[in-house]
Amino acid sequence: MGSNKAVESRERHEVYYKKLNGEVTEMISKQYEVGNFSVFCYLIGDEETGEGLLIDPSDETDFILSEAESKGISKIKYIVNTHAHVDHVMGNAKMKKSTGAKIVIHEDDADHLVLTPPDLLEMFNAEPSPPADMRVKEGDRIRAGKIELTVFHTPGHSPGAMCLYTEGMVFTGDTLFVGSVGRTDLPGSSWEVLEASIRNKLYTLPGDTIVFPGHNYGLTPTSTILHERRNNPFVRG
Repeated sequence: MGSNKAVESRERHEVYYKKLNGEVTEMISKQYEVGNFSVFCYLIGDEETGEGLLIDPSDETDFILSEAESKGISKIKYIVNTHAHVDHVMGNAKMKKSTGAKIVIHEDDADHLVLTPPDLLEMFNAEPSPPADMRVKEGDRIRAGKIELTVFHTPGHSPGAMCLYTEGMVFTGDTLFVGSVGRTDLPGSSWEVLEASIRNKLYTLPGDTIVFPGHNYGLTPTSTILHERRNNPFVRG
C-alpha cells in the first residue's frame, strides 16, 4: 500500500535554527505525504544529537526510516499520533517494530487506539496499532534531543485530538487544515467543541506560526495561523 511519494516541506520549512536553553539548535522538520489517503507524516529531529520523532507515520514506513537516516536522525524516540483514527495510526505497529520507539497519544484517545473495528482495518488494509506507551495531556512536553513539542488538547474531531506546538510551528493533525477543518460527523466528534478548540487554542498563537496539517487537502501544504484566522471559511477568528 502506498505510492512512495513524498511531498517535502517548502522553502524555509525544512530546517529551523532554534535558540533553546541559550544554545542555537538545528531542528530538522520534514513533511511527507504518504499512502493513499493524503496523510502528512512529519519527521522532527535534532541534528546535533541525532534524536527524533515521527508524527502520524501512517504508511510507507521503510521510506520514512530511510529519510530519517539520510537526515542524520539515528534514534527515533517517539511515534506521536495526533489522534487515534486508523488512517493516522496504521503504521504504528511496523514503525514500533523497526525502531523500538514509544507510541504517544493523548489520554482521551488512548483506549481507542486499539479498538479500531475490523471492517475499518480491512477497508484501509491496515495493521492494528499496539497500545500506547505514553498517554499525554494538555501542557505536557515531548522531547527529542533539544527539541520540545508542547501538547495542545484540541478535541472536536476526536475526543483526544491534539496539536503539537513549538515556537513558530504547530502540527495540527485533523483539527485544522489549510482552508478547512476536521470532520465532525464521526463518533465522539463535535462541531461546537472543534470550533472552540480552534478559536481558543490555535487562533491565539502568533499569526506567523506555520500550520502543518494532517492531510494534504489544501491549495498549499502549509499555511499560517494569521492566514487561517482571516481566510478559513469554516472558522474565522
